Amino acid sequence: MKLNEAEDFYFVCCITSLFHKTQMIETLRHIDTSIFHFINGTLANPILDVLCSVLRGKTFLVIFYAAVAVRLFQLYPKQFIRIALAGAITFLLTDQISSHVIKYFFHRIRPCNNPAIGTRLVIEQCGSGFSFVSAHAANSFGMAMFLIFILRFNHQSSIISHQSFTTLLLITWASLVSFSQVYVGVHFPADVIGGALLGIFIGSITGITTRTKFAFQ
Repeated sequence: MKLNEAEDFYFVCCITSLFHKTQMIETLRHIDTSIFHFINGTLANPILDVLCSVLRGKTFLVIFYAAVAVRLFQLYPKQFIRIALAGAITFLLTDQISSHVIKYFFHRIRPCNNPAIGTRLVIEQCGSGFSFVSAHAANSFGMAMFLIFILRFNHQSSIISHQSFTTLLLITWASLVSFSQVYVGVHFPADVIGGALLGIFIGSITGITTRTKFAFQ
């Protein structure tokens, strides 16, 4: 094969690969939008309107974190300050990386700010920030994973000592918060999945580090 023919063949291969990648991205985007419409529109009912608005609201989240802090103090009074500090660092990392790094890299418009999507906005304000990834999902899954690694070895409580129960409870909470973000119309499903993966990654690192190297030494 001559040099010019090889160059032409390579060019055709690159164009073909780019075409298939573009098709794949469009297919994934279509699936993402379809799932969004199902959650935001098809599942719509007055009970979920209230429940999801409460679950993702600041008041509920503050109460939840306060209750967790009280429980951690009861279980680990000597290590509480170090655990609380590590938890705050976890939240700071998930929140800042999701909101001020990833979102400004992808620049994805929120569904409620895109008239072409036809979003049913359940809450009063859509928000002016970008959509991918969801900070709510990153924060909730980050804290859930952090707490799972902190609480999983505790044997002081007949409830908390059950690792499976603790994991199920925390993952369910984080999942409901993430689901609510899609239901109320401020995020696509891919946004909360991306946020969840980010939170799981950061929360696992901070949780393991805190448990093995920091708070309990």
